[in-house]
Amino acid sequence: MATIKVQGSPYSTATMRPFGLVPAFEDGDLKLFESRAITQYINHEYADKGTKLTINDSKKLAIMRMWSEVESLHFDQAASKLVWELGIKPLFGAPLDPKIVEENENKLDSILNVYEKRLSESKYLG
Repeated sequence: MATIKVQGSPYSTATMRPFGLVPAFEDGDLKLFESRAITQYINHEYADKGTKLTINDSKKLAIMRMWSEVESLHFDQAASKLVWELGIKPLFGAPLDPKIVEENENKLDSILNVYEKRLSESKYLG
């Protein structure tokens, strides 16, 4: 079993968390700070120990990674802009940009239609 240390000071440094966010991970001389990179590393490095995190089927793994990229590159882009305009700006009394809201609502609608189609064919996106 791998020992994962969670300590206060190393994880507060810019070398561990250059964007100031968690998670942060350290294994020997390797330091990682993005959750997908961390889980992929653990999955491969410790594949023979404990429960396997992903499957060995390369086609299914490729599908899983493809949908992960869709989330990162499409869904998150539009959703983050909407959260900013509709959730964060009002907290500070900043005016909304209706053009950005409309544009990203339309993008998100299209993306969610793709998700709905995929989920009509599969229990999970990936």
